Amino acid sequence: MMRFVVLAIDFGIVAAALASSWLWWKASTQRIRRISRTEELDAADINRIVTALNRAQMLNARAALATAVAAFLAGMRIAIGFG
Repeated sequence: MMRFVVLAIDFGIVAAALASSWLWWKASTQRIRRISRTEELDAADINRIVTALNRAQMLNARAALATAVAAFLAGMRIAIGFG
């Protein structure tokens, strides 16, 4: 039974780490259209910038949570392994 628990925790660590890396990769791929120095900023441009920042922030928050889960599971695994 204990072997199954340790194996489940190991798979949880891998899954959380993969989810974290995928979310941070998704957050890094969102680009904002560049505007030139002579172009006038309008409401659509500002809305596009704010929306991109908000989406990146949400993905970063989810990735940080997935990293915290992976760290917690790794701590549990170490505690079980030495116990």
